[in-house]
Amino acid sequence: MAFDFRKSRLFRALRNAMLAFDSWIDSSLYNAGAGVGGLWRDFSGFMERFHVRGATRVAVELACEALTLGVFGGLLMVALAQPAIRLTGASDWLKKTDLAVTFQDRYGLEVGRRGILHDDAVTLDQYPDYVVQAVLATEDRRFFEHWGVDPIGLARALTVNARNSGVVQGGSTLTQQLAKNLFLSNERTITRKINEAFLSFWLETHLTKKQILQLYLDRAYMGGGAFGIQAAAQFYFGRSVKDVTLAQAAMLAGLFKAPTKFAPHVNLPAARARANDVLNNMVVAGYLRENQIAEARRNPASPVDRGAEATTPDWYLDWAFNEIKALADSGKLGADRVITVRTALDSSVQKQAEATIDTMLRQSGPSYHASQGAAIVLEPLGAVRAMVGGRDYGVSQFNRATDAQRQPGSSFKPYVYLTALTTGKFTPTTTVVDGPICDNNWCPRNYANSYGGSMPMWQALAHSLNTVAARLTQAIGNGDWKRGRASIITTAHRLGVTAPLPDTQSLPLGADEVSVMDQATGYSAFANGGKRIKPYAALEIFNSRGDLIYSHDRDAEQPQQVVEPRFVNELVWMMTQVVEQGTGRRAALEGIKVAGKTGTTNAFKDAWFCGYTGNFVGVVWYGNDSGEPMVKMTGGTLPAMTWHDIMQFAHSGVDLKPLPGLSLEAETAPVVQLTTAEGGQAPRRREQLSKKSAEVLGSIETLMKSTAARRVEVDKPGPNFAGRPGAIMDLR
Repeated sequence: MAFDFRKSRLFRALRNAMLAFDSWIDSSLYNAGAGVGGLWRDFSGFMERFHVRGATRVAVELACEALTLGVFGGLLMVALAQPAIRLTGASDWLKKTDLAVTFQDRYGLEVGRRGILHDDAVTLDQYPDYVVQAVLATEDRRFFEHWGVDPIGLARALTVNARNSGVVQGGSTLTQQLAKNLFLSNERTITRKINEAFLSFWLETHLTKKQILQLYLDRAYMGGGAFGIQAAAQFYFGRSVKDVTLAQAAMLAGLFKAPTKFAPHVNLPAARARANDVLNNMVVAGYLRENQIAEARRNPASPVDRGAEATTPDWYLDWAFNEIKALADSGKLGADRVITVRTALDSSVQKQAEATIDTMLRQSGPSYHASQGAAIVLEPLGAVRAMVGGRDYGVSQFNRATDAQRQPGSSFKPYVYLTALTTGKFTPTTTVVDGPICDNNWCPRNYANSYGGSMPMWQALAHSLNTVAARLTQAIGNGDWKRGRASIITTAHRLGVTAPLPDTQSLPLGADEVSVMDQATGYSAFANGGKRIKPYAALEIFNSRGDLIYSHDRDAEQPQQVVEPRFVNELVWMMTQVVEQGTGRRAALEGIKVAGKTGTTNAFKDAWFCGYTGNFVGVVWYGNDSGEPMVKMTGGTLPAMTWHDIMQFAHSGVDLKPLPGLSLEAETAPVVQLTTAEGGQAPRRREQLSKKSAEVLGSIETLMKSTAARRVEVDKPGPNFAGRPGAIMDLR
């Protein structure tokens, strides 16, 4: 008989257990539902007590929505504030820009200042009331009422601007302007404005209103190379800000908006008109009455006539100040913040360079349709003697010598030829072929659209033949164009060029962008026999007590040999032929061996001459900020002529040094009396003694001082510090 599991005791027990479990689930769900229903009834009854209708309900709903938006908005604000918070992370944020630097030229003459004069800065309590009132009435009338950002002032500015269909008033508070000066750049972006707002709130919580106002008045650029209202008062009026008149205070306050536009030494009528607006603002703000400003209206301020002193090497000083800040940030200057720097600047060469570029642009700029120029003169081991960053610093402080990126044209070709020499396949006399050549669809052409056939390599460089530069690139890479260009880029970077140099087909012809300083750095390696240098301004740095705290010869990194001298010597000889027989003839100096290279870019947008002697390296550039083409200006015209005039002056009276691998053809350079194009005398070149003569005079000076010290008691010692990928370039 078969066993029936369903009739077994075990089956009945299991079935009963499952029925019991099912009943438990059903009852639990029922009880839970009943409980939740009861809770809901209780909650509904409770909420009935808070039931609102009509306008009250609308207000409650809006408040709820506002709370929701506020929470999410707060999270968004925290996220947006992160970049600004990171900018304030350093504990010494307030000291990073408080250097007080007095600059001297190489001969010890003071040429300018940068930074804040902490040792004798005028405190806010010493300012006349009308100075502070003039600033506040013009820049931020509600300064003592807002918390860093002023919605009321912003709304008023927007209303005034809309009424006048243009920008008449600015909406930034004084705190926002200080935040920009301390932490940010002048770029016009939404990101900068957001960071500026958060930094303003941060400043308001960490500094008092008095401290914010003092910092703003001390750190704003006021034109003429002056930073801070005290320096501006000294520069424009020859007196401390403590002693300025109401008319002078109004003119100073007007500079904060546009220091170069309203600088009285640049445009006195505009400065006086702006000062009159400031006086009106003081009346509207309630600081003065109409009869109190009448005298200032009748007798407007006039700047002191500084003559030649009004011209300062501002582009050079801006660049040198950045170098000093980098040294301070790296700890090489210790804790000293008030310092004196003896630079490599040669003031006479600087003035000659500025005058030459200005004259060339004034006389020939219109016919060539050229509006800007830049130049750098430095020693082969990196000491920068002169720097011109544009036509007029008062109009534009942008430094085209260090910050502008432009196509170098054929002035880039020496890197190609040097790379070819280092492969061991070529010498200056190696025969190369000037003929058609293509890399896929890229087929470079020569300037004159003609070909010269076979010739020695030096002749191809002298006449700046594009097809030969392309053919050398292919040979450098053993038939691989890309590998050849990579080798050229490596050579340029090894010599000190800092531009990224993207790999484009037309790179060997100078299509990639570089700065004037890049070219000056790279060409210095040619002039010194293959050493990579870092351009510098500071020769010696002294603290406020006159102690030497930094010497370039002692403390800086020295030049490094990066290319074998024999290859550089070959290139140098080839580049002398550019000046003697090729496109750079206008740069030739009488009695002085010159090597160099011209450069002209596509559609004549840029024109260069880069050259050097055994003594100096010089780079000259002409073009337009907008990138507009010039009218057939090649590197062999205005740039070479400018280079000649600057360098002929720079070499007057100096002991000549030979170029690498070449003998000195002339023992001494002739001392010439140069004149400007108008017939006036050019800036006088400071005579420079030979090293031996200087040592003899130094010994005599030491002997005389020691004799005088034994006889005379000194009561008070004096201070101790004495372009486009694939572009076919028109290169010549």
